[in-house]
Amino acid sequence: MTDILLLPVLLHPAPILRAKARPVAEGDADRVRELAPRMLATMYKAPGIGLAAPQVGEGLRLIVLDVQHEGSPPSPMVLVNPEIVAASEERAIREEGCLSIPGQYADVERPARVKVRWRELDGTRREMEADDLLATCLQHEIDHLDGVMFTDRISPLKRNMLLKRFLKEQKLKSREAM
Repeated sequence: MTDILLLPVLLHPAPILRAKARPVAEGDADRVRELAPRMLATMYKAPGIGLAAPQVGEGLRLIVLDVQHEGSPPSPMVLVNPEIVAASEERAIREEGCLSIPGQYADVERPARVKVRWRELDGTRREMEADDLLATCLQHEIDHLDGVMFTDRISPLKRNMLLKRFLKEQKLKSREAM
């Protein structure tokens, strides 16, 4: 994967992060097949466990993820047009972060379990039930496809504090780079 060209991860407040991504159509097949390995390489390099196409400037309903534990072999997933078709009433709280808001984390409450439907790169229709970290990651990345960020799922007070801190850090970094 070292020879794969990495993609720049867009940072908040890039407008595409707030736009609803369009479904991947048959005419997008070549673009998606070219994009998926680059998205995976970018995600691993970051490092992260999930990445949505809007985060790399592509307004397509495409996500990649790998929630394998450290030390385990990679288990990458590429989901084309993923959708949550069922979610549990039971809730779970897990700390989340985002490659588009690096260095910032918050506890987010979401359904504890979800059922997700998607297509593979070859068009095969898939469905799976997920819980724990995988359920959280799926929901987080699918949110990105709808222009929703994890900060939208926390209290306004926590969101404002987190985003102010992030923007302040970004200003400092850009000053240091000059």
